[in-house]
Order: sequence, then C-alpha cells, then structure tokens
Amino acid sequence: MRKTIYFDASDQFAYEALGRELYHLLESNRKSTQPIVILCIGTDRVTGDSLGPLVGHQLHASANNFIVYGNLEQPVHAINLVATLDHIYKEYENPYVIAIDASLGSKDHIGYVTLRQGPLKPGQGISKDLPAIGDISITGIVNISGRPGAFLLQNTRLYTVMKLVNCITLGINHAEDFFPPLDSITGN
Repeated sequence: MRKTIYFDASDQFAYEALGRELYHLLESNRKSTQPIVILCIGTDRVTGDSLGPLVGHQLHASANNFIVYGNLEQPVHAINLVATLDHIYKEYENPYVIAIDASLGSKDHIGYVTLRQGPLKPGQGISKDLPAIGDISITGIVNISGRPGAFLLQNTRLYTVMKLVNCITLGINHAEDFFPPLDSITGN
C-alpha cells in the first residue's frame, strides 16, 4: 500500500515540503534517463476542475526541466486524455509521468494537496471511467466528496483552487531546482 502525504496549502511553507517529498520520490523511483512528464488533467470550463490546466499554465512559463502537458490553451480532459497519453508514450521513451488533477475529499481536507507514488484515477469523483495515470500523482482537494460530483466541482470557490494551484506549482518548481537541465536527458 502506498502512503498518501497531505500538505495544507494554507501553510506558507507547504510548497517546500511538497517539493522535497516530490524530489525524494523521483530520486528513489525514477531512472536518471527517464524524462519527467507532468500531465495536468482537467478543464477550465468548471471551476473545481480547472486546477490541472491552471497548474499547467503556470508550469508552462516556469518549468525548464520537466515536460508539461495540459494547460489553459490546450487542456487534457476526458475527451482527449487517451490520445494525449498515446502521444506522450510515442514521443518519449519510457517517460516518468506525474499526473495532476483536482479531487474531492473530506471536509477537513479541502484545501490540501496530496502526493503519492502511483497513479491517480481521473474522473472518479464524477463517475467517469478513465484509465489510471501516472507514476506519481498529485491532487488538490477542491471540495467535499459526495453526489453529484459534477455539481460540487461547478460550485467550488476559485480562491480554494488558486491556493492549491500556487502550492503545487511552487512545489514542483522547488523539486525541479535539483534536476539537471532537460536537454541533458532528452539529448535535444
């Protein structure tokens, strides 16, 4: 069983702890030749589900050593997820995928970021049957779980989402600082 680590995005130092833990997971589980692909899942048409595209949007401007898929301009969502995964695995040899998505959880965990080794199951909160994705998964708990999940995602505060987005983005940037430039891994 893989342990899930929780980070309170309201804590000003949460991103540093997230970055350290992410770096340790990458160092202990990834081969140095594997390119790191960050797959940000969600749609900007639903406030609660916009976490992935917003993280991707911010990382697109700041991540230099990681390959980022999914942002506000080109979101990765239920309709194009499988095609995007096919593209990633054709484009990169043995990529190490970090999957990022919004999630629903307990009332006490709203506003928390989760990190765990292993895949996430996108669309689970809204009863979508999508493939499990990622060697590492990061989620932002945007609202309380319950039925109907789609209604809860639509009625999520943007403030909560942005707090989580900032924590995740800063955490990834913090972890990235420890890695060599992308060109030395991909050979470009």
